[in-house]
Amino acid sequence: MIKGFKDFVMRGNLIEVAVGLVMALAVFALVQALIADLITPIIAAIVGEPDFGDLSFTINGSEFLYGDFINALITFVAVAAVVYFLIVLPYEKYKLARGISPDTRPCPECTTEIPVAARRCPSCTAQVGPAATV
Repeated sequence: MIKGFKDFVMRGNLIEVAVGLVMALAVFALVQALIADLITPIIAAIVGEPDFGDLSFTINGSEFLYGDFINALITFVAVAAVVYFLIVLPYEKYKLARGISPDTRPCPECTTEIPVAARRCPSCTAQVGPAATV
């Protein structure tokens, strides 16, 4: 039982996912600090409100903290932009530079590159199923 657990923990994919998760959390914390300490105060200075977190309104005794939502929205957009521009775009350029086209996939029979929409391989004439969606 211990050997099975050790094999599970030492799998390459598990380690890669763990490292990716730790790095994602670190990037999120960094971007969140950037938003809270630099971006939000600049926007607040332009709008004239010192802190968005204090913005709220009350209806029938219920307080709605829409300022916290604005802060969360700014953080979400900033994190999405960082992920897209610093991770997704460079990775797509890397794949294109390596010759990995998003419009092709390997044939399951002969491993030659075929169009994603192909139902038959032009090299080995094997019938292939639809492309797997990720």
